[in-house]
Amino acid sequence: MSAFRCRLCPRRCHVPRDGPEGACKSGRELRISRAALHHWEEPPISGARGSGAVFFTGCPLGCLYCQNAEISTGQKPGQAVSPQELSRIFFRLVEEGAHNINLVTPTHYIQGIRRALLHKRLPVPVVYNTSGYERAEVLRSLEGLVDVYLPDFKYAQPDLAGALSNAPDYPEAAAAAIREMVRQAGPPEYDSQGLLRRGVLIRHLVLPGHTKNSIAVLERIAREFPGVPVSLMAQYTPWGQAKAPGGIPGYPELSRPITQRELQKVQGVLFDLGLDGFVQSRSAKGAAYIPEFF
Repeated sequence: MSAFRCRLCPRRCHVPRDGPEGACKSGRELRISRAALHHWEEPPISGARGSGAVFFTGCPLGCLYCQNAEISTGQKPGQAVSPQELSRIFFRLVEEGAHNINLVTPTHYIQGIRRALLHKRLPVPVVYNTSGYERAEVLRSLEGLVDVYLPDFKYAQPDLAGALSNAPDYPEAAAAAIREMVRQAGPPEYDSQGLLRRGVLIRHLVLPGHTKNSIAVLERIAREFPGVPVSLMAQYTPWGQAKAPGGIPGYPELSRPITQRELQKVQGVLFDLGLDGFVQSRSAKGAAYIPEFF
């Protein structure tokens, strides 16, 4: 059987998925780099027992500062699994006490993940944890299979998205994808423990030296997605190319963490806009918060 020519993400590489030549550095088979209880998500995701996080190898976006660069760029190839094996991993995590099944960077494996979810229905919510760089048309294939969408909204500025993620179309692609997520999942619904059972939670990572981008992202969320909670993340840690000698050319500020002043500035806008959600502490950063991958 010949490999399909991939159009799953907004890059639409049309690369045959029988080798790692595409933007996501991934082939036909599902590959995972970690499957374990994860306690570092937002409170309504992690809860007391943890989220059943399955980290997928590769990534369509490829941010130059990615803290999971060793798996997103293919340095660590991960483990190949079939959809049936992936389903068994899901149920093993449920048996271990996972509040939900958390699909981390799943975009480029949607077809296999969909088969795994259809193989045997899960008794806990399914969380789709993504960079936000998605095609709304492809997300429609997950309708009825995903309960909670956890997208990033990284950039409101196309130039910045182009420079740091080679994706100047990111702002519009992410906005269209989140509209589809909201259509599918509806308003947030919580259980008696405060865990998110259904809905969308938008994440935004504050980048050092780029508070204007963060403010523009929050303003767009307030304008286009009223009622959707926001997680404002202060965890930025120089990683990937940002950690290398010389850092990212033209962006020396990305070689440092964000400052307290930068966080307060963006946080003030979050509050002024009346957005619900969470603000992460600046202390929740560094290698200690990056899990071990295989």
